[in-house]
Amino acid sequence: MAWDTERTRALLLEAAAAEFSAHGFAGARVDRIAEAAGVNKERIYSYFGSKEALGAAVLEHCLTAVVDAVPIRGEGIAAITDYVDRLFDYHRAHPLFARLMVWEGLERGIPIAEESRAAFSARKVDLLREAVPGLGVDDARELLLTIVTLCDGYSALPNVERLYFRDEAGPARADRRKAAIVATVEATARAMLAPVR
Repeated sequence: MAWDTERTRALLLEAAAAEFSAHGFAGARVDRIAEAAGVNKERIYSYFGSKEALGAAVLEHCLTAVVDAVPIRGEGIAAITDYVDRLFDYHRAHPLFARLMVWEGLERGIPIAEESRAAFSARKVDLLREAVPGLGVDDARELLLTIVTLCDGYSALPNVERLYFRDEAGPARADRRKAAIVATVEATARAMLAPVR
C-alpha cells in the first residue's frame, strides 16, 4: 500500500500547530507531535528537516489558511468592516494561529519564514488598497496591523477579557467585542480617508 504523503503532511501540520500553540516553539516536542499525528518521528525530519523548519511550515500553513478563508472583498469602508467582521469570527473559531504568533513574538527576535510571510503581508496591503483606492500604503499597513492585533488579541489574550468582564461570557460577549473592534477599525479608516485640511 502506498504511503499517503499529503495526508501525513497534513496530520503533522495539524499536530504541530496544536503542540506549538500549547507549548511554544522552544517547548514543543517532536515526539509528542509525531504521537499526536500517529506517525514515526523520523517522518517529521524527512518531511521538514528540523523542528524549526516544521514551525515555519506551520506558520505558513496557518497564514495561507487565513488568507484563503478570509479574503478582502467589496469596496470602500464596507470592504474593511466586512473583512474585520469575518476575520474576528475566523480567529475565534481557529485560535491556534493567534497563539502561535504570540509565542513567536515572545521567543524569537525575527519572524519565522520572514520572506514568504512578508510577501503575504505585502499582497494583503495591495488587496486592501485595491478595495479602498484612497488609502495610502502606510495607512493600509497601519490599518491591517490594527485589525490583526485587535482580532488576534481577542483569541490570544482571553484572560484580559475575563478580568474586565468577569460577569459576562459566551457568544453575546464575543459579539459585543466584535462590534467594538469593527467600530474602532471603521473610525480609524474613516479618519485615514478624510481629506487633509
